[in-house]
Amino acid sequence: MTPARRCSRTACTRPATCTLTYVYADQTAVLGPLSTFAEPHAYDLCEEHAERLSAPRGWEVVRLAREHVPPGPSDDDLLALANAVREAGRPAPAPTPRPSTESGARETGRRGHLRVLTTD
Repeated sequence: MTPARRCSRTACTRPATCTLTYVYADQTAVLGPLSTFAEPHAYDLCEEHAERLSAPRGWEVVRLAREHVPPGPSDDDLLALANAVREAGRPAPAPTPRPSTESGARETGRRGHLRVLTTD
């Protein structure tokens, strides 16, 4: 089992809850939910350090929603599943007789571009 990630701040031993990333081109600090993997260019912060975060003068701090609620199935998903089950439960249509060719042979099967012909 992997140990819990800790806050990146020096001497802080609390578990990380947020990830801080800097976008230097836009002079923006982005604070969002804890990333899936620890990355070298991002900083993991505990709740206390995330709340007290300040950016350099002239920079903007963007705080993304940290509450992660896993999305459940929507009504559309459930209806699509029900329709797929209904479609799979329908009986297969009766095979239609194959048309005859000019030579009197009848097609009895097909695989890709090849046909199986029988003569009567």
